Amino acid sequence: MSTEQFEVVIVGGGTAGVDMAARLRRHFSPASIALLEPSEHHYYQPLWTLVGGGEATKEQSMHLEKDVLPHDITWIKERAAEFVPTENLVVTDGGRHLTYRFLIVAPGIKIDWAAIPGLPEALKDDPRVSSNYDYNLAEKTWRAVQNFKGGQALFTHPATPVKCGGAPQKIMYLAEDYWRIHGVRPNAKVDGFFSTGGIFPIPAYAKTLNEVLQRKEITMHFRRDLIEIRPEMSEAVFRNLDAPDEIETVRYDFMHVTPKMFPPDVVAKSPFAVADGPTKGWFKVDVKTLQNPDYPNVFALGDSAALPTSKTGAAVRKQAVVVEKNLMSVMKGESLTAEYNGYTSCPIVTGYGKLVLAEFGYDDKIMSSFPFDTTKERWSMYMLKKHGLPVMYWDLMMKGLA
Repeated sequence: MSTEQFEVVIVGGGTAGVDMAARLRRHFSPASIALLEPSEHHYYQPLWTLVGGGEATKEQSMHLEKDVLPHDITWIKERAAEFVPTENLVVTDGGRHLTYRFLIVAPGIKIDWAAIPGLPEALKDDPRVSSNYDYNLAEKTWRAVQNFKGGQALFTHPATPVKCGGAPQKIMYLAEDYWRIHGVRPNAKVDGFFSTGGIFPIPAYAKTLNEVLQRKEITMHFRRDLIEIRPEMSEAVFRNLDAPDEIETVRYDFMHVTPKMFPPDVVAKSPFAVADGPTKGWFKVDVKTLQNPDYPNVFALGDSAALPTSKTGAAVRKQAVVVEKNLMSVMKGESLTAEYNGYTSCPIVTGYGKLVLAEFGYDDKIMSSFPFDTTKERWSMYMLKKHGLPVMYWDLMMKGLA
């Protein structure tokens, strides 16, 4: 098998991969940058919350990958299947062998729909069950919200890391708002079954969100994990995470499910994976420099990186700057000076025209970008999410300019 040689190999053509490709083509010959991504489509996934709430179309969230990638880099439409860092080698699922001078790993997160028994069947056959974590299903969510005429509505958050940790509650608030506006709410009971210990880990934001829950009369059941769906019986089965033998079965007339998510297999089984602990299986990096501690020519960012912060596109925007600077330092033989502070952002939609912009870093430190109190619900921040952030994503981030 002949080996193809590149200066940089980027694994993943999502938010992080494209941002890095756009940045690094300013420092390397574009053709010497290989990017592995099998998908022909690129999605701005934060819009799927608004698709599920009828505020956007799914088509608005999609561009062709070829139109997003820098046109002059080497796009390889295959997945990474194996890393051999001792040889600076990536093997693709098509059997190609790629060697690199620098490796950037950003394959995202793996959604495992089948990890909850009954979920694939419910998503396929039950019009009342959906999830905003998929391009087509987000549209189904909106149909289900509109068709709900009363009864029990459930919203779930699994006991695994998820991308955009606020998304499971955003659709809950939007759906409740829609039902209230259309006179359905008096006939409905709205419950959230979340694996988390509270509505949000940072007190300043949690205070506002708990007020939202109270205003909307939503009942929360924390430390609960969805372990099975029985669509033919309209039943959802939950485990109490604090008392694992305690199982509760709840009937539903509508359910939005956030699926379980895991590290991509290529990362979890690689020499780069964290061996044990709470981030086991995720890509091992220094939390500040984003460099792998064992291989200085290897960096990771995005959802697959083992970082103690929320997995969001906003986090990637800050991480990409750090990786670009530190990779150039390695190339010049200099010490690494750029540091990622854990910044992430979660624009939490609390209803139509209302949004709490949560911005924070490592140790849950609030890191607001605005000179006013973003712990409160604001119309301006809703407009930012609906109109401003998509433009920023496509026109700046995807060009390595954000």
